Amino acid sequence: MDKLRRVLSGDEPTPEEESSIITQMNDMSTLSWSTRIKAFCICFGLGIFLSLLGSIALFLHRGIVVFAVFYTLGNIISMASTCFLMGPFKQIKKMFADTRLIATSIVIVAIVMTFISAIVLKKTGLTLIFIIIQSLAMTWYSLSYIPYARDAVRSTASACFEV
Repeated sequence: MDKLRRVLSGDEPTPEEESSIITQMNDMSTLSWSTRIKAFCICFGLGIFLSLLGSIALFLHRGIVVFAVFYTLGNIISMASTCFLMGPFKQIKKMFADTRLIATSIVIVAIVMTFISAIVLKKTGLTLIFIIIQSLAMTWYSLSYIPYARDAVRSTASACFEV
């Protein structure tokens, strides 16, 4: 009753009460590790399937809109699948960490612009440019989770383009 009275009066909860609330919420929403792995695999597999379906639709001349929508939804679902491994809040915190902030922002902007250019503007060239940007940004974002991978890509690229 004291907790309710403090909340309604605007008093801040004590750190012990706040951590116990977070712990209670966490306990109610936790999945077993095997369930998390299964959900991740299903979600990631669905994302890859949608991306491949979009690519197949492009080669079957179904149009750039179908390709863009399926490919982008596949990327979104694949990216969201990692929420099952570490939880959505931790995933979002990691996505917007200093080392990933630019890559995450570019991915989000590229996803939005892919949808806009494909569905609203119906510009094939622009849509393909944003899909390429989306793919490169997703790759750079993914490399941020592998230790020293970005450094290896940078040094390899600089060695290839050295005159």
